Formats: sequence, C-alpha cells, structure tokens
Amino acid sequence: MNTPIFWRASVLHFLDDPEKGAQSWEYFDDGGLLVESGVIKACGPAEALLEQLPEGCEVRDFSSRLIVPGFIDTHVHYPQLEVMAGCGVQLLDWLEQYTFPAEAQFSNPEYSKEIAELFLDQCLTHGTTTALIFGTVDPQSVDAFFEAAEKRNMRMIAGKVMMDRNAPDYLLDTPESSYEDSKRLIDLWHNKGRLSYAVTPRFAPTSSSEQLAMAGRLLKEHKDLYLHTHLSENSKEIAWVQELFPESDNYLDVYDQHGLLGPRSVFAHSIHLCDQSWNRMAETDSSIACCPGSNLFLGSGLFNFSKAKNNNIRVGLGTDVGGGTSLCLLNTMKDAYQVSQLSENTISPLQAFYLATLGGARALHLDDRIGSFKIGNEADFLVLNPEATPLLKFRTDKTKTLEELLGVLMVMGDDRVIEKAIVMGQETRGKS
Repeated sequence: MNTPIFWRASVLHFLDDPEKGAQSWEYFDDGGLLVESGVIKACGPAEALLEQLPEGCEVRDFSSRLIVPGFIDTHVHYPQLEVMAGCGVQLLDWLEQYTFPAEAQFSNPEYSKEIAELFLDQCLTHGTTTALIFGTVDPQSVDAFFEAAEKRNMRMIAGKVMMDRNAPDYLLDTPESSYEDSKRLIDLWHNKGRLSYAVTPRFAPTSSSEQLAMAGRLLKEHKDLYLHTHLSENSKEIAWVQELFPESDNYLDVYDQHGLLGPRSVFAHSIHLCDQSWNRMAETDSSIACCPGSNLFLGSGLFNFSKAKNNNIRVGLGTDVGGGTSLCLLNTMKDAYQVSQLSENTISPLQAFYLATLGGARALHLDDRIGSFKIGNEADFLVLNPEATPLLKFRTDKTKTLEELLGVLMVMGDDRVIEKAIVMGQETRGKS
C-alpha cells in the first residue's frame, strides 16, 4: 500500500489559469510523479527525479503517454444514466418526459446501489476522479452513492434533491422532511473520509420559499457544506421563476434572498444572467458549473466565458448527464471550445484542460487537495494514451506543440484515451 511508485511519462499540470502566461503550467516531456501513501511527493523531469528516488521505489514507465490530474466534473446527475440521449424536447418537457419517471425508481435501495456502482465505474473509465453529484429526492439514493464512493476512496460531493412542488407527487418531499433527511445524511456522510455533502434544491421552480429557507438553515448550521442547484438554463424556465417569485429582482436573487450564495455554492449552467447577477456572483464568490454539452443538446443557449472571466468568477466544467451526452470530460472540453467559438471568445486547449482539472478544483474550493501535482496533494491522476486508436495515433504523430496535442485529444478523444485512472495513488479499473 505504501510502497513509493514513480510514474514516468510526459506530465502536464496547471499552477494557474493559462491565460496568465506560460508560468501558469508545468510540462515535462520526459517527466514523472513520485507517489507515496496516496499523495504527491515530487513532480518534475524524470532524469533528475530518478537520481533521488527513495529505497524500494517501484518505477512504472509510460514513456509514450501523458499524465494529467484526474478530471473534475462539477455538475452531473448519477440517477440519469438511463435518460441520456433523450431526444426531441427542451428542458422543462425533458424533465417531465424522461427525468422524473427515471428518478422514481430510486425509491428502491437495491436499484440505487446498482446504478451508483455502475455510475462510479463509468466515471473512472471516463477519467473522472471527483464530481459534484445530484441524487434524487429519496435519501437512500444518496446513501447508496456515498457507500459506493467510500468503497473506491473517491473524493465525491453529493446531496439529496429537495423538491416540494411542481413535480409528480411520487417525487415530492416537504420543507420539513427535506430538512430532516438532509440533516441525517450530513451527520452520517459529510467530511467522512473523502466525502462531502451538498445541500441540493433541484431548482427554484420545484422548491417553495419555505423549502429554500430550510436549505439556507442547513448551510448555517453545518460547517463547510456545499450548495448545488441549477440557475438560468432555459428562457422558459427563467420566465417561470419570475412568475413563481414575483418579488425577486432576477432568478439568482431568489437564491440570494434565502441565503444560498457564497463560497462552495455552485450554480449549474448560468447561461442567461443579467449584469446584476454576474456582479452578485462575483461579490459572494459563488461558482459556476459550465455544462456546454447539455446546453447544446437541450437547445438552452451558450455560456458566456468572457463575462465569467471579466467578473473573476470560478468556473468548472460539468457533463450534466443525463442532459449531457457523455460522461467523458474530453467531450465536454470539445463542447466548451465549440461554444466559445460561437460566442467569439475562443478558449484554448490549454484552458479547456485547466477547466477540467485545476479550474474545477478551484470552483469546488478543493485546489489545496486535488487538481494539480502540488507536493502534498492527493494523488488522483490519469494516464492518457494519444495512440488509443489508429486515427488518433496518426493525428497525434503529426502534432508539433503541446497545445496542438491537447487540441487533438479533446476534439478526437473519448474514453478510449483514458488508459488508467489512479485514485489516491491506487490503480482502479484501467484499461490494459
């Protein structure tokens, strides 16, 4: 378990947003990571590190591969695997037609366990080592998820959906029951090992003011909780929120009035924000989970990367399965690039990989633990294979720069590129 391991390969990680210049990342063409007891002990040029390896250190050579930090998915629904690729509708109809019937099955604890196991195995296969997760309204869905994540020693954040109106009766709770169920889950799972809890009202239309107040009460009563919900994803949704909360200045103000903004508050989508909302997000150090794949698939709109940057708002990437069409953040990086192209503020491949690693860690206030190869960080990382398919090998052999290679990986890559996923220094179910 504690035998030191030196992983030799090309190594890339970020120290800051790459927009700030070349000093914001480290790349070693022939590099390596020294890992011991689940943490990073050294990162740098292979030849220099090989001369100072501890006694008994095992060397694993992946010289034709690229090592990067594990991908961080800042918004995804584990109960929605079976509604992926549900075509033909936009957000509100999609919830009624696909999502709510699927989530009803999670009242069955055995089904919850089955899907939690499948979901986490698929996360690792697709390169995700940390995620911010929606459960369902049934608390056993969260128990099942945390049990499966604890078994894999993964750093995961999840919460029970709070939803007391505007949904089928079989999925509704009450302000009081959502508070009590969430409190039990917090006491049982929050800060247990590598697990954290997120207070999770689905979105403003499905929570009464009384329930949102209960969410705010939970945040005040417990230390270091997350708040995880949806914001300004769809134009019809936004109009509906204004009808339901006529006293609010805007959609974000609904959450603000109930004390739900602040560090560790993560708002998925945030596509159609007014200037007042952008300013308030910045003032409260709230974060955004950008979900370009699902925004494109459901026809919701294009995320404004320049507004987020100009307001210094923390942004990570979210696959948003099942509205999203892939669990692989390589695909989400490609979607983010394409969205940025359409909005005429193109992000680079370096920025895309930053958003999926250190950017996601910063959005979750976890950059002191994961997201880079800083000495002492938890050793969650990936071994990527640029030769995973014949066409990919052909194309990557033609690349001349690191940025060109990253661009090819994010545009042409998929889960086949993820050769190994390492969690706290331990190999998981990687590909041979």
